[in-house]
Amino acid sequence: MSRSGLFKFAVANRQFVAFGFLAAFTSSFGQTYFIGIFGPEFQAEFGLSHTVWGSIYLIGTLASAAMLPVSGKLIDHTPLRRYALWVCGFLMLACGFTTLVHGAITLIFSIFLLRHAGQGLMSHTAITTMARFFSDGRGRAIAIATLGFSLGEAVLPILAVLAIASYGWRWTFGGVVLYLGLIVIPIFLLLLKDLGSRQPVDSIAMGRAEQKPIQQQRSWTRAEVLHDSRIYLLLPGLLAAPIISTAMFFHHLTLAGAKGWSHAWITGSYLIYAVSTVVTALIVGQVIDRLGAARLVRFMLVPLISAMIVIAIFSNPFAVWLYMVLMGINIGIAHTSVSAMWAEMYGVKHLGAIRSLATAVGVFGTALGPVSMGKLMDLGLQIEHVCLIFAGYAVIGTCLMVAALRPKIC
Repeated sequence: MSRSGLFKFAVANRQFVAFGFLAAFTSSFGQTYFIGIFGPEFQAEFGLSHTVWGSIYLIGTLASAAMLPVSGKLIDHTPLRRYALWVCGFLMLACGFTTLVHGAITLIFSIFLLRHAGQGLMSHTAITTMARFFSDGRGRAIAIATLGFSLGEAVLPILAVLAIASYGWRWTFGGVVLYLGLIVIPIFLLLLKDLGSRQPVDSIAMGRAEQKPIQQQRSWTRAEVLHDSRIYLLLPGLLAAPIISTAMFFHHLTLAGAKGWSHAWITGSYLIYAVSTVVTALIVGQVIDRLGAARLVRFMLVPLISAMIVIAIFSNPFAVWLYMVLMGINIGIAHTSVSAMWAEMYGVKHLGAIRSLATAVGVFGTALGPVSMGKLMDLGLQIEHVCLIFAGYAVIGTCLMVAALRPKIC
């Protein structure tokens, strides 16, 4: 499909894709790259060491992952409008609670609330809605929604830095509460007006011939999925991206020091990563609608493997650009294709329950990654050797995903 076709799709389905985009963007307030900006402020005010702060973040994130299969499946049984407003209100509560934090214990609860409401439920709502309400246009819908993640990564960290410098970290979170209540909730209400009781539909507004309703496809329950051997073959590979990408981004300054690069050089290259992610997502979304998601998922770790090899072999500062491009390609494919794959494999009736479980596993991976990489380096391994270990793990994950997603069983 051409760019004009993608634009026509977005216009024809503007309410849903705009909701998905905004929900993805709003999830930023619970993402690592946003919360991490406040880390030095938390450490200074509460006297936390790096280890204690990292442990607090780990505990909050793991607690969020544990709860997500319970709260995430409610989207299957709750009208979308009500569920979206509930999640947004929960995120307001999380940000409001954070303004009142007064020590390490309350900070643990704050991190749990932020991670669960933002990174967990808000992103889950955005992508699950796109996967459920579209069939033939599912890839394009998810691709457009994921642009909200990239926009958040591009603009919110610098805005947070400026706000903290001007008003302090507590008032910055207070400003987020106002943004959610005065801007996001009214827009959600507008976009989802008269759509709360609407059943998942395909992109019939595009003038396509009538298609078989999604509901007529067999939909697996979460219990049935857990008895499917394919899920266990897929898990190691699906964990590779959150483990490796989070670990690498968490330790980017360590990487820069090991390679002799400046901190400004590697962080300034994030724009390349963001552009690569956006371009990949838009292309992949259209490919999914033509070929299906499973074909892409099987090989989505190849760019990640290549990125690890680049870091392991090269020390030239310009290698960062190639590394960022490859990381962006991997994330662009993963964000767009994995959620579409769940709908293709297991149907949409119980998609919220299935995807919430998968998201919880991914959140666990984001918590495990930085700790694992730090432990390997503490054992004396150079960062190049750690990257080769990551590459080897991703190769194994790719082989298992190829076995799980063989065409004859998908």
